[in-house]
Amino acid sequence: MRARLVTAVAASALSACLLAGCTGQDSEPTPTTSSTSTSASPEQLAADYLDKVCSATSAFATVQKTPPGADVTDPGKRKELMAVYMGQFGEAFTRSATELRAVGESPVAGGDQVVEKMAGTFTEMATVFTDAKTAVEQADANDQYGGLAPARDALAKLADFSVPLKEVESTPELAAAARKAPKCQALRTASPSPSATAGAPAAESSAPPSTS
Repeated sequence: MRARLVTAVAASALSACLLAGCTGQDSEPTPTTSSTSTSASPEQLAADYLDKVCSATSAFATVQKTPPGADVTDPGKRKELMAVYMGQFGEAFTRSATELRAVGESPVAGGDQVVEKMAGTFTEMATVFTDAKTAVEQADANDQYGGLAPARDALAKLADFSVPLKEVESTPELAAAARKAPKCQALRTASPSPSATAGAPAAESSAPPSTS
């Protein structure tokens, strides 16, 4: 009886020790994490935000700058290549608009409005190129100049993007952050927009020849 009582007491003590986290050694105090860890400065937060913005807007810059078809003699093939080219721009602008709307809240006052405006512009450009793709696909391949007019008109609108981050530059705080964002600097040095006349045959002049 006494042996069973001792065993029960020992078991109870062992259970209490396990619940309390006892070990055979003296316990050491659990180190605490300092609450004074350094956080990013407002300037760095703004630069990181603009880096995401510029990454989103750079999708259209990945499309080749020289329109296809300049060395293609088959009108049908030229038309096909140009339609694909229009589609590439349409998809790129759509992707940029989607990514711009997913960059998160701006740490800079007014940044959300600027980014939403940029996303709206990219959405409009996506529509321009998607419509141009459809128009080229439906055009008469033998109308080598008029058939590609929708493509030339769409490419001409890329001139609006000759100054990268135009909307960003309108806000001093965003402009300053963009100068510190690597992807924004890379976007500034991107190659120029494609020519609106490249890849398309020149228009035939209807003016009479000179008699001088």
